[in-house]
Amino acid sequence: MFQVFRNAWKIDELRKKILFTLFIILLYRIGNAVPVPYVNVPALQEYFGRLQNTVLGLYNVMSGNAFSSATIFALSIQPYINASIIIQLLTIAIPALERMSKEGGEEGRKKIASITRYATVVIGLLQGFGYYFLISRNQLLASSGVWEAVVIIVTFCAGSALLMWLGEQITEFGIGNGISIILFASIVSRLPSGVYNMVTNLAAGSLHWLGFIGIIVGALAIIILIVYVSNAERRIPVQYAKRVVGRKMYGGQSTHLPMKVNMSGVMPIIFAQAIASLPATIASFCREPAEGTFWAGFLKAIDTSSVIYIVLYFLLILGFSYFYATIQFNPIEVANNLKKNGGFIPGFRPGRPTSDFIRKVLNKITLFGAIYLGIVAILPLIFSSVTKMTGIALGGTSIIIVVGVALEIVQALETQMLMRHYKGFLE
Repeated sequence: MFQVFRNAWKIDELRKKILFTLFIILLYRIGNAVPVPYVNVPALQEYFGRLQNTVLGLYNVMSGNAFSSATIFALSIQPYINASIIIQLLTIAIPALERMSKEGGEEGRKKIASITRYATVVIGLLQGFGYYFLISRNQLLASSGVWEAVVIIVTFCAGSALLMWLGEQITEFGIGNGISIILFASIVSRLPSGVYNMVTNLAAGSLHWLGFIGIIVGALAIIILIVYVSNAERRIPVQYAKRVVGRKMYGGQSTHLPMKVNMSGVMPIIFAQAIASLPATIASFCREPAEGTFWAGFLKAIDTSSVIYIVLYFLLILGFSYFYATIQFNPIEVANNLKKNGGFIPGFRPGRPTSDFIRKVLNKITLFGAIYLGIVAILPLIFSSVTKMTGIALGGTSIIIVVGVALEIVQALETQMLMRHYKGFLE
């Protein structure tokens, strides 16, 4: 990876793109340090310290601690991610959007992107209102009133829209994958403080050196596993029949149909974590029950360190992996496209037999990918439960996002260097 960056830095055009991307990230980090007015930030941070195991804690991780500090970028790119997921699901449910996405070409994709931007603003307003309601109900405002409410909600929404625009600038003028890079910067920004806390605990004696070594070795093993599975794919051989058009002969070559083992990415973990932590989130807004009561035992049973939570979390990841893989990959559509282009899988007739075979392969690799996601997600929870340690710098979700985005950045740079190489060769 470092060799790729070194080679890219030697190219003037790519060096400008890298510097532009770093400049946008710098602006983002500066915005993450600017608090919204009228908010009691110290009291808010103390309040969020008790919500690490809830949906709000997940939001705080994805925003790089900006959510718990009520900065102008507190909502981060979550409204854009939510809008993208909603539009993607609506594209499957609404035929007009599906035609626009598949048959509209470049113009159709621009319309889908425009709809996603408007949906981002609407979701940003809703989440900004919800955040204001949260901090006002818990008396975390320095001053309250209609004007304060308007300023806080509009600032949150504007910050989210600005982040969306900054991500698009990175995609267009930087090294690409702008939204992913901003999310990458948010998560990585928590790493120095997490490492500092572990070193401090190690020096104070609250963390044993064997536990420290175990965290380092476990993180490296998870990273290696993520890199291996991210590049793994099942290649189905495809043969194209020869056909004569005029005086030319087409087809006759052999190729393959690639199917990634983890085609759903990190989305199943995010969905599963949001749903599994929903009871703890609801309980955080209620009065704490007395010790020894039924509700006190119930809250202890659904805690993130409990066996019930870990098992439920794992099962939800399996379910959402299959759900998201079904959305991402349609065996019937792939089989029809192969049939139209004169392609077939050796040993299977075109049409339904081909789609059935592809669906069978999809179910197998999805099961493996789902188990992989589940293991990566619950390993930090099991480690925390066994060692009684809390506040691990990076969880399974964060590591998958960071490693996945790092691989995407390296691939994008390699692609641009390869394109430049061929362009220079032709000139």
